[in-house]
Amino acid sequence: MCKDYYVVCPDVVGRGDSDRLSNPMLYAVPQYVSDIAQLVKKLGVSQVDWFGTSMGGLIGMVYASMPNSPIRRMLINDVGPRIEPEAIKRLGSYVGQPFAFANRADALERLNQICASFGEHTPQEWEIYNGPMLVEKNGQWIMHYDPNISVPFAAINPVMAKAGEMAMWHAFKQIHIPMLIVRGAQSDLLSAQTVAQMCKVNPYARSIEIPNVGHAPAFVKPEQIALTKEFFS
Repeated sequence: MCKDYYVVCPDVVGRGDSDRLSNPMLYAVPQYVSDIAQLVKKLGVSQVDWFGTSMGGLIGMVYASMPNSPIRRMLINDVGPRIEPEAIKRLGSYVGQPFAFANRADALERLNQICASFGEHTPQEWEIYNGPMLVEKNGQWIMHYDPNISVPFAAINPVMAKAGEMAMWHAFKQIHIPMLIVRGAQSDLLSAQTVAQMCKVNPYARSIEIPNVGHAPAFVKPEQIALTKEFFS
């Protein structure tokens, strides 16, 4: 996309090269939206096109629902106001769990196994996708994020989950920009029913399903990239 766009790929707080928070309970969408709003202000741009996968889609939905949001068009990749409980269990099984390998190749292979639902990829595509997630520390290859991002995740109970879902539906209905919802046909996180409901409650949304992929389409395949270019053009 760099040929046509000024592309900004932020490491959300707690991930990659961004700072880590002393209070892990702040690892949540309100903090992320606030940080992104500051980033956009710092960039000095009046409009942005938003590509949000999973958590990035949730951040985008909240940000786009705010008054005077700079988002012009938004691609929401395999996420919606309702997140299926099975996916929360699956994510909880590895996010923040011990992960350390003496050998980078072994670490990458394990990470690729965790991300198997993202579709079939060549070794080169997996390197592009997952390579940046690994970092060497004290002779061990570990994940490039703060393990404490799992703390608020583990604290969610059914009542909180329902309240969060209602708040997300409310935000989603306030969005008045073109949206493309992309769903992996085998996604355990975003159901076909949720996508149908999203398109029903917001006339600005349309959807497309990518076959033979779960959560979430990786967008390293040429046909998926072409879909993005077509939507944002």
